[in-house]
Amino acid sequence: MLDLHRLRIFRSVVASGSVQAAAANLGYTPSAVSQHVTALQRETGLTLLERAGRGLRPTAAGLALATEADQVLARMGTAEALIADLRSGRTGSLSIGYLASVGATWLPTVVHRLGQEFPGLRLDLRLSDTAPDNPDRRSDLHIVVATEAFDPGAGFVAHHLIDDPYVAVLTGHHPGAGRAAIDLAELAGERWIDNDFARGWCRQNLINACAAAGFSPQFHVETHDYRAAIAFVAAGVGITVLPALGAVHPPAGVSVVPVTRPTPVRSIHAVLRESVARTRPGALALELLRDASSQ
Repeated sequence: MLDLHRLRIFRSVVASGSVQAAAANLGYTPSAVSQHVTALQRETGLTLLERAGRGLRPTAAGLALATEADQVLARMGTAEALIADLRSGRTGSLSIGYLASVGATWLPTVVHRLGQEFPGLRLDLRLSDTAPDNPDRRSDLHIVVATEAFDPGAGFVAHHLIDDPYVAVLTGHHPGAGRAAIDLAELAGERWIDNDFARGWCRQNLINACAAAGFSPQFHVETHDYRAAIAFVAAGVGITVLPALGAVHPPAGVSVVPVTRPTPVRSIHAVLRESVARTRPGALALELLRDASSQ
């Protein structure tokens, strides 16, 4: 059996770059750290560190063990968190996978209300952008996008929340600023700002709509999220097109205009694990998401 304490110390040595640095980070003496690493090498029968000049570096076996140690220690961290929850009376948890735009608009209120209703509930939130028909299986509740109803698979149930049409984000002096709507084809010759570094489903939905309007957008700048793309628009770099939920509360000097002919739309769904949907926290989370999406 491996000694987890020694494994943690060895992982610190690899991450810190030396025995001395690991000792300083852990609050141990270098001698104590060396003794633990020596004992771990004896337990495994492997040479985990080798001399490199005046210092040490992990061997191939040491690097492999350090990588595996990350997963082992992460699982131990989860178990330790569960033990802490049980000791303090927090016996429930709810994991939520969410889109960035949902995290910035709906989720703060949802999390606040869940905390008020269930003070002992531990929430695990993770940003997740997977395909609509392949929800994040690690999450009890996953907020996904699609164009229409879909089957999330056995053990899950999907609830439609809202249809989210795309909008053009323009500078205030753009000819289309302030209009009730703008045809997508009118934006064909603009300097486009990309807003999805993952090149995920929402971006592909826009590309398909542009193709239907007879053009392919020429992206001159690539940003990693909606907020950054909007900031680039405000700076006069170009225009961007994104779901309306991502353009809530735009900065001064920016105009948000619905796009038409065609209007790309993403439908947002809450996908719950069936066993979670029958619990009070799961039912309340769905109710709160429905309330937030209707405002």
